[in-house]
Amino acid sequence: MPQYNAPLADFQFLLKDWLKIDEHYANVDAQGMDSELVLEIIGQGAKFAEEVVAPLNREGDEQGCTLTDGKVKTPDGFAQAYHEYIANGWNAMLGNPEFDGQDLPYSAAVPVHEMLNSANLSWRLTTMLTESAVLAVDKHATDTLKQTYLAKLISGEWTGTMNLTEPHAGTDLALLNTKAQPQSDGSYLITGNKIFITGGDHDWTDNIIHLVLARLPDAPAGVKGISLFLVPKFLVDDSGQPGEANKLSVGSIEKKMGIKASPTCVMNYDGAKGYLVGEENKGLACMFTMMNDARFQVGLQGLGTCEASFQGAVSYARERLQSRSPTGPKQPEAKADSLMHQPDVRKMLLTQKAFTEGCRALSLLYAQQMDIEKYTNDERKHDAEQVIAFLTPICKGFMTDIATEVTNLGIQVYGGHGYVREWGMEQLVRDTRIAQLYEGTNGIQAADLIGRKLTRDGGKMLGKTVAMLAERIKQMTDAEKRQQATDLLKEFEQSSTALLGREPNDIAAAATDYLHYSAYIILGILWLDMASSAQASGNELIAKGKQNTCAFYIKRLLPRKDLHKQVIHSRSDDVLNVADQEFDYV
Repeated sequence: MPQYNAPLADFQFLLKDWLKIDEHYANVDAQGMDSELVLEIIGQGAKFAEEVVAPLNREGDEQGCTLTDGKVKTPDGFAQAYHEYIANGWNAMLGNPEFDGQDLPYSAAVPVHEMLNSANLSWRLTTMLTESAVLAVDKHATDTLKQTYLAKLISGEWTGTMNLTEPHAGTDLALLNTKAQPQSDGSYLITGNKIFITGGDHDWTDNIIHLVLARLPDAPAGVKGISLFLVPKFLVDDSGQPGEANKLSVGSIEKKMGIKASPTCVMNYDGAKGYLVGEENKGLACMFTMMNDARFQVGLQGLGTCEASFQGAVSYARERLQSRSPTGPKQPEAKADSLMHQPDVRKMLLTQKAFTEGCRALSLLYAQQMDIEKYTNDERKHDAEQVIAFLTPICKGFMTDIATEVTNLGIQVYGGHGYVREWGMEQLVRDTRIAQLYEGTNGIQAADLIGRKLTRDGGKMLGKTVAMLAERIKQMTDAEKRQQATDLLKEFEQSSTALLGREPNDIAAAATDYLHYSAYIILGILWLDMASSAQASGNELIAKGKQNTCAFYIKRLLPRKDLHKQVIHSRSDDVLNVADQEFDYV
């Protein structure tokens, strides 16, 4: 398994020189925050990820999770690492200060989350879902529920889950069957089955707080009749401590392709006591508070595995001696040259690097918008909300699609050794593959982007996103790159606007291509912006690296947008004209 080293130099460049984080914190009045403090937080997070979490990754994959007598056991060391995590306050970074949260900016927390994903994706998953649960409880629960549960969720003393999917109801939650029966004391009895529940049970904490979608007896049909309920594993007694076991159980642990050290549970609710979160029949809106955060966090999972695979591939390419350079020996003292001297290998490594660093920039730009939404209360807040809504499916969909490409390139650099478990590269492919599926498949993300965020919205979210990017471009100091970025943004706005008013089938058939087209354009703009900023960074290695990687992206990866552009403006008849029976001739 390659050793993970946190990309601290890149974080420092992106935050200080590119995002100009000190100016940003002053503009949003993030009191007490500056670049020095944020970099110290990230440095400590790097130490935890490298020294505590990463060493558990390989063995955790080998051991997996077990279910014995209804109780889940996670791999050796996982629970101890979690206890250290919450003892040092990492779980509380973004939490409401009224409930002992640290209320840090997203731009301080997102790098830590990326590093945890690189170090050990399976371990990170349970903490990720807890953070998302915190958002839903904080925003929608009653004061009574907050007083009972929120502080312990924020601290991490208790963990949280998200219970949506049922065996027959995945993306289409209108098919959901789990029932909620009102009780005279204001509680509800929850009965039903949920599948694919991350962290549904484990040996980390003495209570687990499940957020469960269910239907009331008189609920309207479809998604308009779904409510959200807080269902604890153990009911809380008068002293605020776990007491009587609730009527829920783990049916099984899913046997999965990857993330084997994360307990993905089938949950059975047999008249379990629960408490309404938000209003009756408004549960889906409450759950989307959790889901939208989780979708971005899943994008960070893709970014994390990209970085881990890239690091492994670079290390191997430097050490592995194979053949000679096409122009003759570069290491004449050795029996062969390293793989670094093979142009095709360098192209693979640069592809990994360009996508990884480009997606990292996108994640921090997103985090900056989250800071604006969090700390301001004027028109900037509304504008940031619009940008976040537009970028969320792009971050989730593109970062995870690209992670599959990047991690497969990692295997390719290793050759046959990449296919062997002991090197750790194939685990990254297995682990990251799920990220294209959960929290809404990437096809759903694409449909959301082109259907809800673009066409149904009439282009307003697009307009705010374009305006935000235009403001960044205006501040670029390199005139040539500024013009290139301006041209890209103009093309993006024109191509996107041309989709408004198109036929529904044409829009649906173009969805995935539009998501990728959007991402390639946005990353192109960000690379030009980074390369411009790097010239004044004072770090010669960063300056050259950003310039050269930008040139590679613009020349060899950005042209992919043109294929997607051609497809998104095509009619859907070729997709729909093939009859069902024509898919096979049996």
